[in-house]
Formats: sequence, C-alpha cells, structure tokens
Amino acid sequence: MSDHNRYAVRIVPYSSDWSLEFDKEKKLLMEIMAPHIAVMEHIGSTSIPQQEAKPIIDIFAAVHPFLVYTVYAELLDHSGYRYVETGMIGRHLFAKELAGTRTHHLHILPLEGLYERNELLFRDYLRAHPDLVKQYGELKRMLAEQHGSDPESYTRAKTSFIQRVVDWARTERGLPLEKVWD
Repeated sequence: MSDHNRYAVRIVPYSSDWSLEFDKEKKLLMEIMAPHIAVMEHIGSTSIPQQEAKPIIDIFAAVHPFLVYTVYAELLDHSGYRYVETGMIGRHLFAKELAGTRTHHLHILPLEGLYERNELLFRDYLRAHPDLVKQYGELKRMLAEQHGSDPESYTRAKTSFIQRVVDWARTERGLPLEKVWD
C-alpha cells in the first residue's frame, strides 16, 4: 500500500464499537504501562457519540512524572505501537497499525493540566451539543473530499470550527482563550 493511500483521509459513520475498542485497548495499555499511567481518556471524534470520524481510536494517557519517550517505547515494544516523531513539545505520540492501516493513536502527556487541554474541552462540548456534532460531521465529509490525500491540510482546514468550539468551551469553564494550534 502506498503512503498516499495508507494515510488518506476516510470519514466513516459513527460506530458504537469505537467505545468498546477504547475499553479493550485501555485494559491492554494499563497492563503494559502501569504504574506510569495516572489517567486514560478516549479523545477525538471516535469518542463523541454519533460523530462521523476517521476510524482511528485516539487515546490520552496522562502520566506522572512525564519521562522521555524511550521509556514508553521500551514498554510498548511488543504491543504494536511505534513512536511517531511529531515535533510536539510535552507529548509523545505512538501509533498502532493493523495490516498497514492505522488503528490507534496513543498520546502520552503530563497529568498536570490534563482536563484543561483543548482536545478534552472540545470532546466534552460536542458531547453536550449534538447539533454541533452534525455540523462537524458535514464539515469533515466536505473537507475529506477536498483534502483526502493530504491529512495535514484536512486537519488545518478544520481549525476555524475547532477554534470556535474550544473558545466556547473555555469561556463556559472560565478558562483563558488559547489557540488550538501553535
């Protein structure tokens, strides 16, 4: 499979199996990485009921203390997860694939400030506002058609919608506004 097709943006209807898949993966990761993990959260579109999504389970694993990625890479060595260099500061990304298709993203990040992270605020706000779930699904389908072979452009094209929702969520919780992308 070429990298072009391997990482093509494909949006599918919501599946209740996604929450079951998260639970299964959470159990596996807790067995592998305990006692490093303090909290594990299902994030991203697959964590939002009725949200159309790329069928990739995104997981936040909050740790304390936050260590260099090699510590986690060694623990995850036989789990199917591999480290992905992203250049992000304060987060390690690991990806899991099955038959050449990415199935999971594991984001390892510090426990401090976890519940003020934009990703969780966005998830929780959409869970509470089903009308926005529908709007976001329509936007994602349209952008997948326009940017299907360029995942980075697809993600960037969603920025104004995500920023607006995050701003509402941060305002509702009395948190200062901040950009969703640095």
